Amino acid sequence: MSKYRCSLLVVDDEPYIVATLSTLLSQEFEVTTADSVAAAQAVFARQPVDLVLSDQRMPGQTGVSLLQWVRENHPDTIRLLMTGFAELEEAVEAINRGRVFRYIFKPWKVEDLLETLRVAAHTFQLEREHQQLLEELQRLNQELEARVQQRTRELEEAYHELEQKNKMLEKLALTDALTGLPNRRAMDRLAERELRRRERHPAPVAIGLIDVDHFKNINSQYLLPGGDKVLVDLAKCLKASLRDIDLLGRIGGEEFLIIAPETDIEGGQSLAERVRSTVEKNRFHYKEFIIPVTVSIGMAVAEAGTKADYEQIKHLASAAMAEAKLKGRNCCVVHSLVERPFERAG
Repeated sequence: MSKYRCSLLVVDDEPYIVATLSTLLSQEFEVTTADSVAAAQAVFARQPVDLVLSDQRMPGQTGVSLLQWVRENHPDTIRLLMTGFAELEEAVEAINRGRVFRYIFKPWKVEDLLETLRVAAHTFQLEREHQQLLEELQRLNQELEARVQQRTRELEEAYHELEQKNKMLEKLALTDALTGLPNRRAMDRLAERELRRRERHPAPVAIGLIDVDHFKNINSQYLLPGGDKVLVDLAKCLKASLRDIDLLGRIGGEEFLIIAPETDIEGGQSLAERVRSTVEKNRFHYKEFIIPVTVSIGMAVAEAGTKADYEQIKHLASAAMAEAKLKGRNCCVVHSLVERPFERAG
């Protein structure tokens, strides 16, 4: 893990809050403070700022106006706004004008504030590393252009290095940043590839959709850090319940997709129920809390010799998912293109 400490600018006109936050956050961040929008802009003129945490209510100008200025002049800086519960309209304005990463309701809880800032810092470092890769790629391209007239072998070596960098960038574009699983784009490609393969070598295949039951309630009760922790642990739980040949990806907020090659209707039934029961039995932890988690699963199976394109089988899996939810959630419904549906609830 990188030892880089993100710089954090705290902007608030109340000396007590500034002093408290400076003391609280200085162990993990390089903290600089300002008591007004003008003072904050002066800090930006003197030094780079990775994260800025601004209060909304300040004399003269608001935190929203500051964050809008930061977005326009220092777009790489991660922007966060502190606001009271009574200022929801201003929070919406912050999202629209300042494009804030998070807004933090006051009075804040220390652990929630720290966790939010840690997530923001992690995001900044990921973007920083990604930018470094892009800059490195640009540098390699420039070097490559300068060496075009040199020996052929040197040119081939440079192209090989460039190809490796491009593969790294493509992998980043196909990976879900939170869970490390393939994202929707990657899963669509993998599903299309599997369906093309079975056209050459006929075999059954199953596509399954997994949705976390009442995930909005989890986010509401444990906030975004708690919801993210559940998704990360759920990804590990799901992966552990699958076979080596099965593919798992996160295709939406709380929605996952399974591609199960060589899986007929009986195998689909067994797989769906194993996944459902494994999640139900697993203990999901966040801080001192144990969070009960269940999933609804809709799976579609194309038997060997049955023609099916990706949209067709995904639509059938989606219909099975809707049916599982209608049946009360925490259940799995498996549809076959040639068989009657299988149902099992927990």
